[in-house]
Amino acid sequence: MTHRQSHVKTTRVINRGNAGGFSLIELMVVIAIIAMLAGAVGFAMFGALDDASVSKAKAEISTFKTALTAYRITFKRLPSTNDGLNSLVHNEKRNFLDLSEIPMDPWGNPYTYTLESDGGFTIVSYGADGSQGGDGINADISSKNLNK
Repeated sequence: MTHRQSHVKTTRVINRGNAGGFSLIELMVVIAIIAMLAGAVGFAMFGALDDASVSKAKAEISTFKTALTAYRITFKRLPSTNDGLNSLVHNEKRNFLDLSEIPMDPWGNPYTYTLESDGGFTIVSYGADGSQGGDGINADISSKNLNK
């Protein structure tokens, strides 16, 4: 083997070593981009979960309203405030919901039922904070304003 052939062979080996792989900086940039994308998706997902919880509470309140209408037709009255929504599943005639217990709202708090003096009723979920009032995810969800 001549000196020139030996030199070409050595150069090829060196070039092959440099051609493969990524530098540490390139890998860090890629990891940073992936982290930013994951953060953006996670942030959007939490907002979607909040919206889903509000929608679930509205759907359950709507179901309770329908069941209370059937209760009124059957018993010619609405349950008292003290009897509450439990009257829909625990009464002497029938179960007005396909449940054995009234569920908690999506945030783990009980729904509040009030029989009003005019013969109407109100069902309320106090939102994520579980207390009256609030904005956004903490806002009250009432049977009086389900379409909002």
